[in-house]
Amino acid sequence: MKTEEVTCIMCPRGCKVQVDIEDDEIRDVRGYACPNGEEYAIEEIKCPNRTVMSVVRCEDCRMPTVTVKTENPVPKDKIDEVMEDISDIKVSPPVEIGEIIKENVAGTGVDVIVTRPAEEC
Repeated sequence: MKTEEVTCIMCPRGCKVQVDIEDDEIRDVRGYACPNGEEYAIEEIKCPNRTVMSVVRCEDCRMPTVTVKTENPVPKDKIDEVMEDISDIKVSPPVEIGEIIKENVAGTGVDVIVTRPAEEC
């Protein structure tokens, strides 16, 4: 059996959660202070996901970039592909918060949305 340690980020406590794994099965989870910690640790071991936040270029805007994020978390091992997929995106105003600028980024089924509006120069 092997034990992996996960630092829970569900609350400010930052519990160090130990997850015992045997034959690719989770056998025990301990060290969490709340049910959210147990759930987080299991998900982090089975299929870690992250929300990706970045910027894209904005042409003819007051600011040179616009902030964006994935609408939902994506698999952690797809982050590099997500970043590559959005690296060449350029937007032009007007762009509104929540607007989808890339559908199905990196084949994840998740869209990239704008988190700050873009205004013309």
